[in-house]
Amino acid sequence: MKSVGLSADHTAVDVAQPVSNSQQVTGSEAIIMSLLAEGVRRVFGYPGGAIMPTYDAMMDHEDRLQHVLMRHEQGAVHAAQGHARATGEVGVCIATSGPGATNLITGIADAYLDSTPLVCITGQVFAHLLGSDAFQEIDILDISMPVTKWNYKVTEAGEIPTALAKAFYLARSGRPGPVLIDITKNAQVDTLDFVYQSCDQVSSYEPNPTPSQQALLQAASLINAAKRPLVLFGQGVILGRAEAEFKAFAERIGAPLAATVLGLSALPTDHPQYVGMLGMHGNYAPNTLTNECDVLIAIGMRFDDRVTSNLAHYAKQAQVVHFEIDPSEINKNVRADVAVLGDVKQTLAAVMKRLDHRRHDRWLQRFAALHRTEQRLIIDADLQPATAAINMAEVIQCLNQQDPDAIIVTDVGQHQMVACRYRQFTHSRGLITSGGLGTMGFCLPAAIGAQFACPEQTVVGIVGDGGVQMTIQELGVMMQHQLPVKVIILNNQFLGMVRQWQELYFDRRYAATELHNPDFGILADGYGIANQCVSERQALPGAIQTMLQHPGAYVLEVRVAQQDNVFPIITPGASVADMCLGVEAAVEADAEQSTNEGVKDHDHNP
Repeated sequence: MKSVGLSADHTAVDVAQPVSNSQQVTGSEAIIMSLLAEGVRRVFGYPGGAIMPTYDAMMDHEDRLQHVLMRHEQGAVHAAQGHARATGEVGVCIATSGPGATNLITGIADAYLDSTPLVCITGQVFAHLLGSDAFQEIDILDISMPVTKWNYKVTEAGEIPTALAKAFYLARSGRPGPVLIDITKNAQVDTLDFVYQSCDQVSSYEPNPTPSQQALLQAASLINAAKRPLVLFGQGVILGRAEAEFKAFAERIGAPLAATVLGLSALPTDHPQYVGMLGMHGNYAPNTLTNECDVLIAIGMRFDDRVTSNLAHYAKQAQVVHFEIDPSEINKNVRADVAVLGDVKQTLAAVMKRLDHRRHDRWLQRFAALHRTEQRLIIDADLQPATAAINMAEVIQCLNQQDPDAIIVTDVGQHQMVACRYRQFTHSRGLITSGGLGTMGFCLPAAIGAQFACPEQTVVGIVGDGGVQMTIQELGVMMQHQLPVKVIILNNQFLGMVRQWQELYFDRRYAATELHNPDFGILADGYGIANQCVSERQALPGAIQTMLQHPGAYVLEVRVAQQDNVFPIITPGASVADMCLGVEAAVEADAEQSTNEGVKDHDHNP
């Protein structure tokens, strides 16, 4: 995603009618009133010297604006992400200058790569001290510029309402993303005549391109003529709130449907056309048959390298139709024969008028056959292992059986890939995970944000023993606010994904990946959070049930196999068609693949 690159000249902003009459307020009060005018009811943050006036002003509005004190600024931005991802609304976080601001950067970068709408507000030293290396001064604008849609430094109180109106508009419009507003201390304490005008247009910024009628016609023509179409859908379906339009489109064309990691949950996994997850640890059939489809239909996804692997060997036989809102993603990685620019909610509805009803039963049977191979060689062994140790997949399956509707928030690593592979999703926004940046430490604070956003829903954090220790202090927020977040720590006493790569590609030289962990139960006890630890398979269902039925927060540590691997895997640099199912499984899979190559494909038109 490219930065918008907008001028700081606020005269470029067209605004709606004021939402309040002019009144004299401090800059700090203007910040709070602007947030309230945008409908914000909750912010996540951590106070400090340069933002203290704003925290003082916040106390006068505690009945309308809740502040959640996180235990680290990284936790604040991840919590804002979780809140935004669960609701689709703009998340807000606040931090002070210097280290407070720099501690936000990892989460801002995560939000940027995953198109999460955020407004991040940082305090800054007095304007007259800028550039003097004052205490806790840092140029957060230059630091954050590569990972924000827009950023701006406010040095005068009168700029605050316009800057924040513009920030919210840019964060939520078009392809969403994070925006940062840095506000000097003098701007917070000086006064202004406050009038808030919402922003709905910025010069040179076109968030929703108008789709070309010619592109719609060409896309429909290719899709109607396809013999072996394959649909790849990503988070753009969710961000565009286009789940219903996507489902109708998919059922009209009758094609196999495969999800990116961030696209998971846009469509229920039990849909008859759903054929699995794409990517390095995705499902065998959609990855392999990407290189056999004749028309590849990409919807709200960006052809990330974890999906395409070696671009020189990616879908070269296919014509590509790309539905995408961000022009910078078109032809960036994969050349599109037809690019349909625009909001997918609108473009899918528009192209539907031109599509024939189709069925591709024999083509879908090819996916089913390869899925049976994966089922026999990988999935059955994951879900019903012969070993005494519990597998991660068993935990996810047990959760499926007991609460299929819970919102799942994952950290990053083997447990993430296992959760994505085996979780059965029943509703949109059922998965919150770090995709593009792959941020360890994401799970706990993001789960907190999601639970605040969805107090009536069960939120389950799935985290490894490595990632949980990066932000484990956020258990204090769960304790303080009595949040009923459920946390499952899958403990294999390793940095599991790194260890797997060391086993496969570094001659089993396990450099710096073995973990000597604390007693997670004692840590949970310290925060007053109920907990238990299981290592026996027969105890797992009861432990999951106890966790889910507990009215408050719960930490369940599951001791899983130490050196288990996640398969299939696309070896880095290999073609998507060359998935490795494990050393022993690969030979048998190759033999079965050859028996399926003779199946001829026929289209069926009802």
